[in-house]
Amino acid sequence: MSSDVRDDLTLPVTSTDAAQAITAAASGFAGSADPTLVTPEIAAMAPYSPGRPWRQVARELGLAEADLLQLAANENALGPSARAVAAAANALSDAHLYPDGGFSALRAALAARHGVTPQHIAVGNGSNEIIELLVRTFLGPGQTMVTSWPSFVVYRLAVQAAGREALIAPLRNDRYDLAAMAALVDSRTQLVFIANPNNPTGTYVPRRELAAFLDRIPRQVIVVVDEAYAEFADAPDYPDAIRDFGHHPRLVVLRTFSKIYGLAGLRVGYGIMDPALVHYLDCVRQPYNVNGPGQAAALAALEDETHLRASQRLAREGKAQLTEGLARLGLSVVPSQTNFLVVRLGREASPVVDRLRAAGVLVRDMRGYDMPDTIRVTVGTRAQNMTVLEILGRALDG
Repeated sequence: MSSDVRDDLTLPVTSTDAAQAITAAASGFAGSADPTLVTPEIAAMAPYSPGRPWRQVARELGLAEADLLQLAANENALGPSARAVAAAANALSDAHLYPDGGFSALRAALAARHGVTPQHIAVGNGSNEIIELLVRTFLGPGQTMVTSWPSFVVYRLAVQAAGREALIAPLRNDRYDLAAMAALVDSRTQLVFIANPNNPTGTYVPRRELAAFLDRIPRQVIVVVDEAYAEFADAPDYPDAIRDFGHHPRLVVLRTFSKIYGLAGLRVGYGIMDPALVHYLDCVRQPYNVNGPGQAAALAALEDETHLRASQRLAREGKAQLTEGLARLGLSVVPSQTNFLVVRLGREASPVVDRLRAAGVLVRDMRGYDMPDTIRVTVGTRAQNMTVLEILGRALDG
């Protein structure tokens, strides 16, 4: 190498180099797309869009933060349990220490709640992480995942990112079509995902249908029943998959603290499954993947039955209030076993969503779920629901 040619592998990076790199990155140079860097599956993906930060939206609209109605992400309108908040705050004094990487206290509490052993419990950074871990751990080359659509988008995203194949059965009458899903299961199938209740429609799979499906599926297939909204469900034939089907050797049941417990910002979820499956997930997951305040808050939330019952009552009464008010506006809803409603507008929804946003009401535009004439509205407090109905009526009038 001649003396006038720089060897970037050996020379130190100077402050000038760093400044130039930062400037280049800010101008978009360093971030230009290069599909050769990744697999074709990842190159074809778009990042998950979580929506704009709500405080920023309030500032842009010129609203006080308290006046912005956040009804797009199915969060608990009551907020978290006061006991959970206090437990998380107390845990912050140990922020210099690593959290319990084995979740011993949380696993024990969850095991007692569900009538299993701690070895049956996998804990994740939200149940979302467990979905990704299941795909990374168990879905090998040439194997497929079966699910339905519209449903929770992360099932498909996780499989696509892993370079595997997802086989999709469309919903029928807004519900999972388990017969159509079973027809897609073959010798390549390793994973099946069922959201029960389903997000985004709020519908559910009855106990008898789920039992028939499990009986039909080969025993080596891992069937994941995602019960993120289970605590809101009150239909007489809604199944508790752990209680009703815990004997199934490859059943995985997912739960979360993000919804009924109001801890979405702390990211704690869990799965209940055969200890052998838990072992392999523990081999793959990151160490200390759930923070200490999150674990402390989850433990306290489990003990606060008053908050749980109040959250269930708010969702039940709020759905009735919204359903009645929407009917007066000439709109119909999909019957829901969750804390949200899918509303059929009978027209393109995006302009209505924009008018609601301009008035300080954030709801979910369902175009990404191939439901362009609907919106999804999280159940709020009674006063919030009245505000939504009033503003929606004006938005429909243009």
